[in-house]
Amino acid sequence: MSHDILFEVVEKVGVITLNRPEKKNAMNSEIVSGLMEMFNRIRTDPEIRVGIVTGAGNTFSAGADLKARAQSGGGRGEDSSPASIIGTDFTLNWSTAQIEKPLIAAVDGFCLGAGFELALACDIRICSPKAQFGLPEITLGFFPGAGGVQRLVRTLPQSLAMETLLIGTRLDAEQAERFGLVSRVMPSDMLMKEGLSLANKIAANAPLAVRAVKEISQCSRDQSLEESLRYGSALRWAIGQTEDSKEGPRAFLEKRAPVFKGT
Repeated sequence: MSHDILFEVVEKVGVITLNRPEKKNAMNSEIVSGLMEMFNRIRTDPEIRVGIVTGAGNTFSAGADLKARAQSGGGRGEDSSPASIIGTDFTLNWSTAQIEKPLIAAVDGFCLGAGFELALACDIRICSPKAQFGLPEITLGFFPGAGGVQRLVRTLPQSLAMETLLIGTRLDAEQAERFGLVSRVMPSDMLMKEGLSLANKIAANAPLAVRAVKEISQCSRDQSLEESLRYGSALRWAIGQTEDSKEGPRAFLEKRAPVFKGT
């Protein structure tokens, strides 16, 4: 595995660290392929219940490696036909990968371009006061192509999202918290501690129920309320058949912490 991206398991949490601090963790091909490998590890390892994405060197990521993009003629390689791009297998693209387990982005410093798109793909975002969020692609002759447009308009108020996308303006930590882009702001030296604390609280809950909550929350964005409620009822029945759904009430009656096994 490339040293440009690191992975470790802390109890039940998989931690991904972008590790090119001298390049502000700009995303090169090694990081992109490494992200898919590590997301797949988080998705398939039953011992991992939550993932955290962060960056080394007081920077989350300044975005795509523009030097590499320029040298490759735009970053599409030899086959840059519309069919090759539109027909890309979504399961092979980190920006569209379906990860059933919760992901937390712990953001310090720059979170720009593809780095911001990576953070937007996470379920929970926390940051330091030094964090800066932005999608500057429009000022460079292209636009955010890894989910930035689609996810930003689902996350921020429409007018603010469009201003950010069409001008390439940045949001600071105070704005990010005020508009709900991040759920909390804390000092840089407390960021990973807080991220792991959140992850461990999630990991302590029943894994199948946690996955169901994430699935319903994602589906509800594109469904009517009636459709989402109907789907939620089906999942609620399924979760009610699990051993964990029996363990919770049993532990409550026995005045002890529940031990959820994901079954």
